[in-house]
Amino acid sequence: MVSVLLTSSDIFRALLLALSAVWLLSDLALAKHAGITRHYKFDIKMQSVTRLCQTKSIVTVNGQFPGPRIIAREGDRLLIKVVNHVQYNVTLHWHGIRQLRSGWADGPAYVTQCPIQTGQSYVYNFTITGQRGTLFWHAHISWLRATLHGPIVILPKRHASYPFPQPYKEVPIVFGEWWKADTETIINQAMATGGAPNISDAFTINGLPGPSYNCSAKETFKLKVKAGKTYLLRLINAALNDELFFRIANHTLTVVEADAVYVKPFKTDTVLITPGQTTNVLLRAKSKTPSVKFAMSARPYATGPATFDNTTTIGILEYEKSVSASKSSTNKKLPLLKAKLPQFNDSNYAMKFNRKIRSLATAKFPAKVPKKVDRRFFFTVGLGILPCSKSQTCQGPNNTRPAAAVNNVSFVQPNIALLQAHFFNKSKGVFTTNFPTNPPFKFNYTGTPPKNIALSTGTKVVALPFNTSVELVLQDTSILGAESHPLHLHGFNFFVLAQGVGNFDPKNDPAKFNLVDPAERNTVGVPSGGWVAIRFLADNPGVWFMHCHLEVHTSWGLKMAWVVNDGKGRKQKLPPPPADLPKC
Repeated sequence: MVSVLLTSSDIFRALLLALSAVWLLSDLALAKHAGITRHYKFDIKMQSVTRLCQTKSIVTVNGQFPGPRIIAREGDRLLIKVVNHVQYNVTLHWHGIRQLRSGWADGPAYVTQCPIQTGQSYVYNFTITGQRGTLFWHAHISWLRATLHGPIVILPKRHASYPFPQPYKEVPIVFGEWWKADTETIINQAMATGGAPNISDAFTINGLPGPSYNCSAKETFKLKVKAGKTYLLRLINAALNDELFFRIANHTLTVVEADAVYVKPFKTDTVLITPGQTTNVLLRAKSKTPSVKFAMSARPYATGPATFDNTTTIGILEYEKSVSASKSSTNKKLPLLKAKLPQFNDSNYAMKFNRKIRSLATAKFPAKVPKKVDRRFFFTVGLGILPCSKSQTCQGPNNTRPAAAVNNVSFVQPNIALLQAHFFNKSKGVFTTNFPTNPPFKFNYTGTPPKNIALSTGTKVVALPFNTSVELVLQDTSILGAESHPLHLHGFNFFVLAQGVGNFDPKNDPAKFNLVDPAERNTVGVPSGGWVAIRFLADNPGVWFMHCHLEVHTSWGLKMAWVVNDGKGRKQKLPPPPADLPKC
C-alpha cells in the first residue's frame, strides 16, 4: 500500500477544482434555462477600402465593413471586449437591446459612458432579456457609425419556433451610406462653418454600391436563391441620414417583424425603413427558375427642403439553375429586371405602410400597452437657428447656423457622462431636470412658422419615478421646412398608438389611439408635417437617450434624455458601474 502525502497547496488546488466544478455545474444548469455567455472581441482599427474608384482609410471592427455579425439567443449574456486602436474616441451602442439594469453598457457617448480613448478598452456586458429578432450595433459618437456597424441576430430560445413558416435560409441585408471624403472631416467642417454637411456619394447593400454607380458593377451584392424556397431577409437601415424605400423587382415580400418584435404578417412590394429601424421580411422564391435576374433596389424617402443623395443602390437576386437547365443552357448573360420604387417624397405611401405594422398581440406574444397614463408630454421636433460664436463666420443670416431641437431646446453635450453624474448624485453643473413638458410657446406647428425661430440651448432631462407610464406626442414643425424625423428611444420599446398629418388635436385625436395591437418599436418616423403618439413604461432605471436617427439632426441638437430613478426593490435599482468604465 502506497501512502500519498498531500501538501496544503495540493489540498487547496483540489478544493478549488471541486468548487469550480460545482460552479460550472450550477452555471450549466443555469445556462440550460437562462442562456449561455458569448464572448466577442472587437478591435477598432483602420482599414483601406476601395469604393467608387477611390481608396480611403475607414474605421472598422476587425477590419470588416460592414462589421461582424453578433449571433445570440434570447436569454444569452454577451461580453464584448472593445479595444480602440484608432485616433478617434469610440463608443458602441447595441441598438434596440433593452439593457435592463445594464445602462452602463448602452453606449451613447457622454450619456451612459465616457468614450473609449485611443489604446484603451471596455467590456460591454449585458443580457438579452425577452427579445428575439434582428437589431444592430453601431458607433455612438460623432459620425463614426458610417462605417462602424453590423447586425445583431437574436434567435429564439432553443426549441422555440418562429410564429411564421421556418425559412430555408436567413440573410442579413445592411443598408449603408458611403462618402468619398472622410465623414469626420465632413461633420467637423459643417459644424465650424455653420453650413449643412455634404451629402453622401452612394448607398450600399452589405457594403457594396452596385451597378448604378461608377466602377461599381463588380462591387454588387448578389443573393442566390433556389426556386420554391422561402428566405428570411433581415433588413437593417444603418445609413446616416436617409430613410429608404426597398424593393425586389417582380417579387412580393411578407413583413413579419419590425425592430425585433413580431408583427401581424402583411404582404408588400416595397418596404420603408428609417435609419435605426430593422425589418424582417419573408421572400418566397418563384416556383420555376426564371430566365432573368432581379434588381434589389433601395433609394431615399426624403421629405425635407435640403438636398439629398438621390441615387439608387442595387443588389441582384439570381436563381440557382437546376441541373438539367445548367446542362442545356449556354452561359448567356441574363437580363436584369428593374424595381420601380415610389417617388422620393411619397409621404402618403410612408403613412400607409407604417399604419400596416401591428403587434401580434397573442397570448404568447402580448402587446403590453400601458392602459393608464401617469405622465403626458407633448414634444415638438424640428429645426431652428442658433447664433454662431464671434470667432466663427457662419452662412446663416446675422451669423447664425441651422440647429435642431426638442421643445425648442437644442441639446448641449456634457463633458462627463450623464449616467455617472446621476448615479453618484453629482448632477450639479452637468444637467438639469427641467426639460419642458410642452413647447415653450404655442404656434401653428405645421403652418406658417413664427417670426422668431431662434432656439434655446441646454443639457436638460426629464426625471421619472420608476414604473411611470408615459404618453408622448411627437409633433413635427415646419420651421426651415417640414421633415420626417426617425426618433429613437434607448432602453425601451414603445407602442405607436396613432399618427396623423397636421397638428395634433388633443380633443379628438386620442379617440383614434390603438390600445389593442399597436406596433411596438424602438424607432419611429415622426411624419413630415405631422405627429405620432407613443406610450412606454419607464421600468428600466438609468439615463436613456432619445434622439433623431438622422445623424445630421443629432449633431445639430435634436436629442434629449430621460432619467428613470431607482425603484424600491433590489431588481429595480441600477447596479454600480463596472471597474473598467472609461474615464473622461
